[in-house]
Amino acid sequence: MTETSIPRAEQSLDEEETATLEVDGDDTDAADDAEAPAGGREKKSAGESDLFRQSEIAADYVEGLLDILDYDGDIDELVAGGRPVVEVVGSRLQNLVGQRGATLDALQELTRLAVFRQTGTPSRLLLDVGGYRTNRRKELAAVAKNAVEKVKEYGEPVRLEAMNAFERKCVHDVVNAMAGVASESEGVEPNRRIVVRPAD
Repeated sequence: MTETSIPRAEQSLDEEETATLEVDGDDTDAADDAEAPAGGREKKSAGESDLFRQSEIAADYVEGLLDILDYDGDIDELVAGGRPVVEVVGSRLQNLVGQRGATLDALQELTRLAVFRQTGTPSRLLLDVGGYRTNRRKELAAVAKNAVEKVKEYGEPVRLEAMNAFERKCVHDVVNAMAGVASESEGVEPNRRIVVRPAD
């Protein structure tokens, strides 16, 4: 098997965790980073009022955190891909992302808890800071395409480095959209990784 490493983005990138069901079926990660498709953003519409309410609650919570930390940032709340989303844009936000998005993931969980406390409903809220998750998704798409090319060229499985649920979901989505290859997850957290292989 070939080992492929994920390029390290500027430490201001990331994605998030998603309550994602990964391709191999046994990845029911409590992470909800199944990012919303690009361009799939809509403001409040019929049937999405509860989701938009969650994003508003989350935005208020994040705004409070920014005030405590004395950070400046513009906050957008919306619904995208059938889930509430809060995006924070501004300078000096790198500390809220952390290494490979670890701090961002923790903030997302805290924000989801804040939403749960007010609504009594578990939330699949996606929090992005400084465009980290969007940028990370692009990086992971490139990693996935590179792995697919190697699999098609050599006919051998390619193992990617360990990823969190959000990252694995991004890679699975890219691989599944391509013919002649398949992907599956192996291992246990925090060392769970994807193997890209020729399709049966």
